[in-house]
Amino acid sequence: MASLYTKIVSKVLFPLHEKLKKHDTVRIRKQLEASQWLDAQTLHQRQSERLQQFIKTVAKHVPYYRQLFSTLGVKPEDIRSSADLVKLPFLDKATISANFDALKSDIAGPLARFNTGGSSGQPLIFLLGNERVSHDVAEKWRATRWWDVDIGDKEIVAWGSPIELGAQDKVRLFRDALFRSELIPAFDMTEQKLLSFLETIKSTKPKMLFGYPSVFDLLAKTAKQNNIQMDNLGIKVAFVTSERLYPYQRENIEAVFGCPVANGYGGRDAGFIAHQCPQGGMHLSYEDIVVEIVDPAGNPLPPGQSGEIVVTHLGTSEFPFIRYRTGDIAVMSDKQCACGRGLPMLESIEGRSTDFVVAADGTILHGLSLIYILRDMDSVEAFKIVQESVQHTHVQVVAKSGEVDLTMRDTIVTGLKSRLGDEVDITVESVTEIAAEKSGKYRYVISKVNVG
Repeated sequence: MASLYTKIVSKVLFPLHEKLKKHDTVRIRKQLEASQWLDAQTLHQRQSERLQQFIKTVAKHVPYYRQLFSTLGVKPEDIRSSADLVKLPFLDKATISANFDALKSDIAGPLARFNTGGSSGQPLIFLLGNERVSHDVAEKWRATRWWDVDIGDKEIVAWGSPIELGAQDKVRLFRDALFRSELIPAFDMTEQKLLSFLETIKSTKPKMLFGYPSVFDLLAKTAKQNNIQMDNLGIKVAFVTSERLYPYQRENIEAVFGCPVANGYGGRDAGFIAHQCPQGGMHLSYEDIVVEIVDPAGNPLPPGQSGEIVVTHLGTSEFPFIRYRTGDIAVMSDKQCACGRGLPMLESIEGRSTDFVVAADGTILHGLSLIYILRDMDSVEAFKIVQESVQHTHVQVVAKSGEVDLTMRDTIVTGLKSRLGDEVDITVESVTEIAAEKSGKYRYVISKVNVG
């Protein structure tokens, strides 16, 4: 049951905050909380109606799409449902960069400049308006409330984005304090800082955690190593996002913090695409985002088949994301969740295309097949695997003893060759720490080989 303070924040202070920022978040969230219980057919019909209006607006007011529709000989009324989106080309980072000004609507309101962290190798600069932000915040808010927590409940956020960390002015600090949200920067995770973060969590006794799975996994490992009890603090849920959540991370976080892990999938560019409910369903933000799963040739795939996620965000009429290639690999489900929500689900999220590696014989393997080799070695503290080419893979290793010895090196080389091929050159570098990406995220496997 929510405390009186939480009720004041969620029903009065946060709505006022959103209204002052000219966001329509509260109204949208209420609509989403009603629509989530509709049956699949009704939801699809509503999505199609909204898609039609979105395409009509974009074709009229966005120069890039006005020209594109004319060139293709496609009319806005030709796009009647998600199945018709194949009549339009994909949008990718290079296209957005090359047509940046032409992608801005001629009736757009104030737009803010954003960028992705570039963890996939290519940062993206784009624009967000109040319409998009309102829908994204409302989607996240709806999913938060599935777990019996709300804005105003005590929260610890472990984040590494320079955008968030660069905005810690007095107004931001005051707002976070008012909403009882405390930010811990997910950079330079030294033993001393990890212990300090654990102490902060213990003293705060938050209702929820939010941040990168790699950071909370690291905190959980540190707590275990130092016999620090963290499962008696009353934490209800750990929301993780922005990185692939590995099964072993989920198990570790849940065991140490004594709470379920709720996976969230999305990005600053594509929006909040899917959220996990307490029954385990990875529900799409279906009212706001059209999701397609496509094969390497760009053909739509049916539920049950693995392919790239392509999104059309219906809240982006001011700077449209239509058939935007995320570079992420997933499988769509055709099942109904036990929670009773009509929202479609992703069956699995398999990571970025760069999380897959290619063996010497051309076999495509998930990076997890390499991760388990090093994760199961007691002598390894941390690691990073980079597939430079099909012929060469480089491994950085932090050894618990301080130095990678010959036995460790042989075990790693033998294990990776068994997956990638005996002829592959495996180099092992002993390092004192694994640096995070510029965004603050940690990536355990990176492949520079095109798996498409």
